[in-house]
Amino acid sequence: MAGQGLSTEEVAGIREAVAAGRKPRVVFTASAGQMAGQVGQVVALTDPEVSDEFVVVRFGRDELPFSPADVAVAPRGAGRRSPVEPAADVEVPAEPVVAEPEFVLDTPAPRPAEGDGSARPVEAVKPARRGAKPVKAVKPKVPAGLTVTLAYAEGEWTVAAQQGAKVLAKPYVVKPAEALRMVGLVDVPGVHEAVEQILAAERAEAERQAEKLRSELAEVEARLAELREAG
Repeated sequence: MAGQGLSTEEVAGIREAVAAGRKPRVVFTASAGQMAGQVGQVVALTDPEVSDEFVVVRFGRDELPFSPADVAVAPRGAGRRSPVEPAADVEVPAEPVVAEPEFVLDTPAPRPAEGDGSARPVEAVKPARRGAKPVKAVKPKVPAGLTVTLAYAEGEWTVAAQQGAKVLAKPYVVKPAEALRMVGLVDVPGVHEAVEQILAAERAEAERQAEKLRSELAEVEARLAELREAG
């Protein structure tokens, strides 16, 4: 008679055994459906936080996930015979069994005709149980997105960097030539024209201020010359 499922201590022991390269034998409980009483080997344990069915059991040529309630530790001597049972004890469903999205299930072989003298083995399948949760693949952790911002405001170019919610670099001032090189890496219509307009406006403002300083310098030099002549 199959047990009542794996306890927390038994799950921990099986995890250690699998990590050591062993394949502990388990027997399917009544909650495993038509596979109850059969014996399989645990080949892996996935993350229980991702799915309740994290105990991966090899049965025949299949490796399917089950919950700890579906299997129990097999008693000594269990599983010595072939796990494939004759098809005579299996009822053939009227319609093909619809597999869960995460599994590919084989349809049970038909019952042999009377007097044929042979029985075809049934491929090990995990019956679709109502309320069963699908197995989700464990996705690798993806790093947070990185954002680098080049901005222009009040006559200054600044660069800032942020990864997710973490600020890597607060806005700091860069030279216009460096900003122009950064913009050169961006092949977006309109961006280069906008930068050229900003640089043209800055050059015009710089020339205006230079012309004003030259005019003021000329006035100072003329005043100095007058003072020298008066002395």
